[in-house]
Amino acid sequence: MPRRRTLIRSVVGTVLAGSLSGCGWLSGKPVAIASHVWVGYEPMFLARNEGWLDSQKVRLLETANAGASLAALAEGRVDGAALTLDEMLKARENGLPLTAVLVFDTSVGADMLVVRAGIKRLSDLKGKRIALEQSSVAALLLSEILLAAGLTTNDVQLVSLPVDKHPDAWRTKQADAFITYEPVASQLLLSGAIKLFDSRQIPNAIVDVLAMRHDRLDYAHANALRHLVEAHFRALDHLTRNPQDAAYRMAGRLGLPASEVLSAYKGLLLPDSAHNLRLLAGAPPLLLVSARKLSDTMVKGGLLRGPDALADFVSADFLPRDARVF
Repeated sequence: MPRRRTLIRSVVGTVLAGSLSGCGWLSGKPVAIASHVWVGYEPMFLARNEGWLDSQKVRLLETANAGASLAALAEGRVDGAALTLDEMLKARENGLPLTAVLVFDTSVGADMLVVRAGIKRLSDLKGKRIALEQSSVAALLLSEILLAAGLTTNDVQLVSLPVDKHPDAWRTKQADAFITYEPVASQLLLSGAIKLFDSRQIPNAIVDVLAMRHDRLDYAHANALRHLVEAHFRALDHLTRNPQDAAYRMAGRLGLPASEVLSAYKGLLLPDSAHNLRLLAGAPPLLLVSARKLSDTMVKGGLLRGPDALADFVSADFLPRDARVF
C-alpha cells in the first residue's frame, strides 16, 4: 500500500534498503482484469490496442457479461473486474472482498424506461407488461420505477428479454414498456416510444467502477494497477480531444459503425482523474455516499439481504499522483 512505501522511504540505512530491493515482491506483479463489452469500459481496451497499456503489467480478460466477470473473480482467475456499483455491492454480500479504485462512468440518462403512447404516468404501468433483461441494473431501475409509481411487482407483468431483442419486441408488441439503455433506447424512441423515467432521476445510482480484490491492493501490485489507471485516463483524454479518431478505433470491438460510437456515449458522464479524486477521496468520498444510499435502496427493494457496512469500499491510492492536473 502507499503508506508502506512512505514507511520504507523513511527507514534510515542503505543496508536495509538494499536488502529490501532484493525481495521479489518489490519488483512488481501484474494484474488481470475482467471486463465485458460496454462503452464505459472501452477506454481500457483503446489503451491496450494503442500500445499505452503494457501487457506485461496488465492483462485484460474479455468476458461475455458481468456474471462471467464475477465468476472469474470468484475463481481467482483475475484480480479485479469492471462492474456496476450495485453488482459490486451484491458481490461483497456474497463474500467477494472488493474495493472500488476507479470510476469509469455514471449514467445520467443512458438507462431508461420507455413506454407506448397510451401510458402517460408511472402509475399507468399497473397491469402492463414490462420488458427487461436479467441484470442487477435492470432490477434496480425496476425497483425505483415501481417505488415512484406506488406499485409492486404483483401489479405488473415482467417479461424477461435481452436488451438486443427489445427493438423486435417493440415492433411485435410483446410488451407495453421497456427498461432499456443506449444505444437501443434511441432506436425505440425513434420508433415512437416515449421516455417516462431515466437514470437522471436516481443520480449516482448506476455507476461503473473498477473493483479490485482487497488482497491485490498491496505494494506488489501497486505499480501495475497505477499503470492501468493512468492508461485509462490517457485513452479517455484521447476520446475527449479526438473523438472521431477514437470512435473509429473503438468501433470494431464495440460492434458498432464508427459513425454511431459517439452517440452510444449519450447519457453517460465519464469522470476524468480530477473528478475521480472527488469521488474516491474527500471526507467522506462522494462514491461512498452514493454507495450507502444505493445499499439502503437495494435492501428496501429486496436486492440485498442487508446493508453493506462499506468497510474498505473505496480507495483513491491508485489515481495519478497529481490527479488535478493530469
